[in-house]
Amino acid sequence: SQFIKIYPENPNQKEIDKYAEKLIEQFASDKMHQGMTVTAGGFYGAQGRVIRLAVQDSELNSKIDSFNYKNLRPTNLEMETAAIYGLSKLLSHHSLSLNAIIANRANGTFSSDPYAVVENLIQYTLEKITQ
Repeated sequence: SQFIKIYPENPNQKEIDKYAEKLIEQFASDKMHQGMTVTAGGFYGAQGRVIRLAVQDSELNSKIDSFNYKNLRPTNLEMETAAIYGLSKLLSHHSLSLNAIIANRANGTFSSDPYAVVENLIQYTLEKITQ
């Protein structure tokens, strides 16, 4: 499974993974890019942002960009997804992460209308949930 591992293993893990795969299939379309979300431990330095202090590893984002696991590459860097997956797994819930990508820090591009990107993802998600 592409999801995080929590130990001790949940005895219902195969059933949880089966439903996770169903969620991925339910939300998949040509509008979505499937990839790996990397969860950072903070908003600034942990995501490679420099304000007044240098980050410990200035190549961290490049290392993340070049990472590949079973043909899955990181497509997003944020702070929440690992906690959502961890809590879901502990509670035997099924979850996935859908992200509105509004900036590409690697090449310095930003959405001209980030509110529309978020709104479109919300509408897409609601449509997929109700199908």
